[in-house]
Amino acid sequence: MSLTAPTPQQLPGGTYRAGDLELTRVGYGAMQLAGPGVSGPPRDHDEALAVLRTAVELGIRHIDTADFYGPFVTNELIREALAPYPDDLHIVTKVGAVRDDDGGWNLARTPDDLRAQVHDNLRHLGLDVLDVVNLRVGTPESPEPGSLAEQVETMAELVQQGLVRHVGLSNVTADQLAEAQEIVPVVCVQNLYNLAQRQDDELVDLTARQGIAFVPFFPLGGFTPLQSTALGEVATRLEATPMAVALAWLLQRSPNVLLIPGTSTVAHLRENVAAAGLQLPPDELAVLDGIAG
Repeated sequence: MSLTAPTPQQLPGGTYRAGDLELTRVGYGAMQLAGPGVSGPPRDHDEALAVLRTAVELGIRHIDTADFYGPFVTNELIREALAPYPDDLHIVTKVGAVRDDDGGWNLARTPDDLRAQVHDNLRHLGLDVLDVVNLRVGTPESPEPGSLAEQVETMAELVQQGLVRHVGLSNVTADQLAEAQEIVPVVCVQNLYNLAQRQDDELVDLTARQGIAFVPFFPLGGFTPLQSTALGEVATRLEATPMAVALAWLLQRSPNVLLIPGTSTVAHLRENVAAAGLQLPPDELAVLDGIAG
């Protein structure tokens, strides 16, 4: 790594402490490194490695991944590009699903499923312990009600065994978070949330009060044409892109919000990091806050 590389604190938003982990608020989501449909090898293997190495050079210390991206592809790329890992680099992975031979996404949440997936993540990443493992429940579009006790108890056992340091949750409700916290500390929640999809506003505020990181995905997902037009008009006035405005709004929404925009090119990675540093003036923030209505 270059001696002149930015420090994590120089990234937009600086860092956020979740448990005993100091995570850069601007992270990197590795899903797009896999091939089309998040399946198979990357289009450009060397570019994929360059993206990961550039992320670290830019000061990013929070990489989001999962063994079911590829499957196995992104984790193996991360290992190839970055191992031996910097001491302050934190890799966050997920369990709760597997891929079938046709590239489909299948739920896999029995205790044996979760144990096997943790061991698979350890092996493909080349690690002895995983910093954070998110238990993925619900669907990418929304949580599903119901008890998570059996699954969370399994995650707590893996923490006790020294295979996982911290547990996170993905696609969950506030009630499910509360239930999980009765069993094991939770350091992050990863849900669908953006300017237009604001159903988790209260959960963002709740996690902020509790010192839990909130990690939104799909920063431009689910926008109506009118919402997209409003966002585009703000972007035009600020001489920025809609993605830049959307990322900056998320970063300014709450200090516990962490970004994990993904890309498969170095140029786009640099654009995402720069975009997150856009400062939104109060009048434009007011316009953006009204988009969800």
